[in-house]
Amino acid sequence: MQLLPYKQQVYLQQLIAEGEHQQQDFKFEISDARKIARSLSAFSNTDGGRLLIGVKDNGRIAGVRSEEEIYMIEAAAKLYCRPNVEISVQTYEVDGKTVLVAEIPKAEQKPVQVQDETGKYLAYVRIADENILATPVHLAVWRQKNSAQGTLVKYTEREQLLLDYLAEHQEITVSKYSRLAHISYRLAIEYIARFVRFGILDICFERHRFCYRLRGNE
Repeated sequence: MQLLPYKQQVYLQQLIAEGEHQQQDFKFEISDARKIARSLSAFSNTDGGRLLIGVKDNGRIAGVRSEEEIYMIEAAAKLYCRPNVEISVQTYEVDGKTVLVAEIPKAEQKPVQVQDETGKYLAYVRIADENILATPVHLAVWRQKNSAQGTLVKYTEREQLLLDYLAEHQEITVSKYSRLAHISYRLAIEYIARFVRFGILDICFERHRFCYRLRGNE
């Protein structure tokens, strides 16, 4: 989509007016392809989104410095993300300044992981205007969804214990459930992930920590 100069300016101003949120992030510049890859991972693993590159956090248009930044975001998508992220990048000219708008689709198969400086692959999720490292529960949910095998739904005392606890309390953490049910941390992750997968529990992030609530409980 190629817009006329005036329409480009109006379109960008509309996007900037939205501010940063779960599906939009501003980047003043791209100086590290790995850091941009974290944003690509987070958007891909959540609801998709867009990056406005050449825009400061306060919404002021600064413009990108060179075409090298286009190369760096493509490198982030192809070299540092697994699987590769198929992004689309459009350039917009406003008052002599170039802004890149990169659209990132929601991944059909998750997780999209990022290779860090040590070579380890990590996955991120987008929560409000932040990129947060995915938890073991996120990873377990994605692994279960990707499994070719069906899941037999059978409630045990441990699973009923989880539901009974949440009926009386607002939330629970993996550690709390592990202690309550006298099971390993790893097994607690699998139980909670199964309930998340089936839409019984929601993953919540508050006070810089993850917890789990019955769906519909605020």
